[in-house]
Amino acid sequence: MPVVVVESPAKAKTINKYLGSDYTVLASYGHVRDLPPKDGSVDPENEFDMLWEVASDSKKHIKAIADALKDDNALILATDPDREGEAISWHLQEALTKRKSIRKDTDVKRVTFNAITKAAVTEAMQNARQVDMPLVEAYLARRALDYLVGFNLSPVLWRKLPGAKSAGRVQSVCLRLITEREMEIEAFRAREYWSVKAVLASPRGQEYEARLVSLAGKKLEKYDLENQTAAEMAQQAITSRDLKIQSVEAKPASRNPSAPFMTSTLQQEASRKFGMGARQTMSAAQRLYEAGHITYMRTDGIDMAPEAVQNARDAIKDRYGADYVPSSPRIYKNKAKNAQEAHECIRPTDMAKDAASLKIMDDDQRKLYDLIWKRTLACQMEGARLERTTVEIGSDDGQVVLRATGQVVLFDGFLRVYEEGRDDDVVDDDDKRLPQLSEGEKSDKRSVTPEQHFTQPPPRYTEATLVKRMEELGIGRPSTYASIVTTIQDRGYVRKDRNRLIPEDKGRLVIAFLENYFRKYVGYNFTAGLEEELDDVSAGDRDYKDVLGRFWQDFSAAIAETSELRITEVLEKINEVLEPHLFPPLEDGGDPRQCPNCGVGRLSMRTARSGGAFIGCSNYPECRYTRPFGPPDPEAEASAIPPEGKLLGEDQGDEIRVFKGRFGPYVQRGEVTEENKKPPRQSIPKDWVPEDLELDRALMLLSLPREIGPHPEDGVMVWANIGRYGPYLKHAESTSDRGGTNANLEGIDEVWTVGMNRAVQLLAEKVASRGGRGAAAKPLHELGEHPDEGGPVNVMKGKYGPYVKWGKVNATIPKGTEPEDVTMEMAVQLIAEKAPKKKTTRKKAPAKKTTAKKTTKKSA
Repeated sequence: MPVVVVESPAKAKTINKYLGSDYTVLASYGHVRDLPPKDGSVDPENEFDMLWEVASDSKKHIKAIADALKDDNALILATDPDREGEAISWHLQEALTKRKSIRKDTDVKRVTFNAITKAAVTEAMQNARQVDMPLVEAYLARRALDYLVGFNLSPVLWRKLPGAKSAGRVQSVCLRLITEREMEIEAFRAREYWSVKAVLASPRGQEYEARLVSLAGKKLEKYDLENQTAAEMAQQAITSRDLKIQSVEAKPASRNPSAPFMTSTLQQEASRKFGMGARQTMSAAQRLYEAGHITYMRTDGIDMAPEAVQNARDAIKDRYGADYVPSSPRIYKNKAKNAQEAHECIRPTDMAKDAASLKIMDDDQRKLYDLIWKRTLACQMEGARLERTTVEIGSDDGQVVLRATGQVVLFDGFLRVYEEGRDDDVVDDDDKRLPQLSEGEKSDKRSVTPEQHFTQPPPRYTEATLVKRMEELGIGRPSTYASIVTTIQDRGYVRKDRNRLIPEDKGRLVIAFLENYFRKYVGYNFTAGLEEELDDVSAGDRDYKDVLGRFWQDFSAAIAETSELRITEVLEKINEVLEPHLFPPLEDGGDPRQCPNCGVGRLSMRTARSGGAFIGCSNYPECRYTRPFGPPDPEAEASAIPPEGKLLGEDQGDEIRVFKGRFGPYVQRGEVTEENKKPPRQSIPKDWVPEDLELDRALMLLSLPREIGPHPEDGVMVWANIGRYGPYLKHAESTSDRGGTNANLEGIDEVWTVGMNRAVQLLAEKVASRGGRGAAAKPLHELGEHPDEGGPVNVMKGKYGPYVKWGKVNATIPKGTEPEDVTMEMAVQLIAEKAPKKKTTRKKAPAKKTTAKKTTKKSA
């Protein structure tokens, strides 16, 4: 039985159904080899030799394939029909050859199919070929480039820009797009303008809307009515005149359907209609492909196989009638320069089956299939026929002219099935329907209203519009769009808020650094040009090592030039670049970089160890003024916590203040003095806004940890407190005790309200959940109260044998003595022998250690 290898178990299951028992179908579970993340994985000095390593998870899958080849000496590589799929087939062939599972006489074939259907799989098996090496070489070049950039540029970022995580060849260019858009928005200044809307009525009393388009014989431009006064004068000009219909013009119009989906347009439409991210969309599409419901989902192509076109036309006729089928099929031509990416469009494998008939259970898959099915049918349907009407209404003296527009759908055509979404909400007056109007008729004025408008900044990118822009610029390819957009979010460079992408401080800093020291490599044209060179490699028109050689020659020189850069120099350069954003001109003409707190220091950008950035004063530590990274916000600063802390009030003669510390905001009782170097402090919970904190809440925090009382079972204290991970209970001798049992509380307020019964229950549940680990150990033998000092004396079971426990003193029981034979007299003696030793050791040990350390340092 020939061994057929595909990427996933789901795909293997579907294909096995079509091939039957004559074949053994196995899954590789994706890529089986990768470059290890260490120096030397790509060697520029040795013709870019690449060191591949089989992933630990992949070893068992390769072994399974190798074992299957022992029974049959024929291997069919049936991975996906794109560059990544070709690469997986090549890796499998190389790895199996290295294991000697592929021998000289092993029959190795490569097959590809664009859809997992019986017909497509059967046809593919009859048209086997060898692994396409130009396609593999394009993959090798891309992988080597990504490694060389990431492995050489990321350490530069780590050294010169604390907190930065990594830089990537394409992800950095994508991040630049988002950052530049944000700076456009910040630099945008809204401009006011007005328009005048009138609600008019026909002689038959039917109302319609019209807008003023001409005033005093002059056509109105967008900003001609620049303020309320001008708008009210225009309003008066309309209300003081009689109006009548001057012209009615009806023109036929048509709308044609959009092309079928390719990868980028599918991601865009899924984002518009369902708010699905690129990764979410591709994951659902992958499952649909593997189940045999749609064609391959990573493609730049929009053409459709002739038989698929005919199937679509038949399905349209059956469902909607012959009127919806155009006289000849619609032909869509591929725009992709790279043939290897231009597979057939993304379409259903069976046009007659809608989402309901397939009974798809997963919500994402069902919505996405419905979208693909409707778009595919729509692309082969008749266009919509419309009638667009423009009516001009004016006064006899020609001083005012208003215009009303509307349209009527005469035949819905493809609109019956599908209409493409829009990236941003646009109000289209043409969509309104007008009543029957005739030239010369009088128009009654029902209302005339001036409307104020402001110009809007360019919108932030969504994942859909970002992919669209990347596609326009020639950055990335169908197989990489989703991973690029996902990576910059996972690295913390970009966050998504209501589906819009917003750059974080880290992202801004990385781009500012790269644009100054590696400008060429975040250039749109350079990145697109490199993509085209890689396309040439995949077409067999260019040597991939030449591409790598030319790139590395310039890139390695740029890396070397940054070796002497100092962090302070880098930060000052970024300050210069971001100055218009961080320190905009002041209205009074003053220096925007002068510290508002001390008036002496200059403000500049600084980086925090956590990787974020903030604005600080150069006069530190004398002046501790800081503000968030970004332009100054007077309202936020007015309520902000000043460097000396925000005074909340006094309690028992102590000032209570809120501070912003290195590890977050906290409250403090009293001042730091020589006598009191560590006044009581307590961190403010994340859910509480530090700027809004009041005295009573601060005192509640400073009262922590709160003693609930001794545990009823063992007498050990139970505490409530707020820690690094939120509110919790502690069952231990003291809150500083590392032992004992901790249990989470549901809410912050419970720290001050939880009682003993609830605490005992939560602690018991915690102990039970971890199989008794951390529970207070039960004594083997209870001896009673210590006769001299008080406190329970117990015999306990220990890791290294039984021992006597009294308070914090643990005394080992001599060998040969059974726990049940220990008496109170013997226990007191053991405790007495142990206790002094413990005290002596505590006093002397630190002194010895300190001396040893000092001596070592001096001698060194």
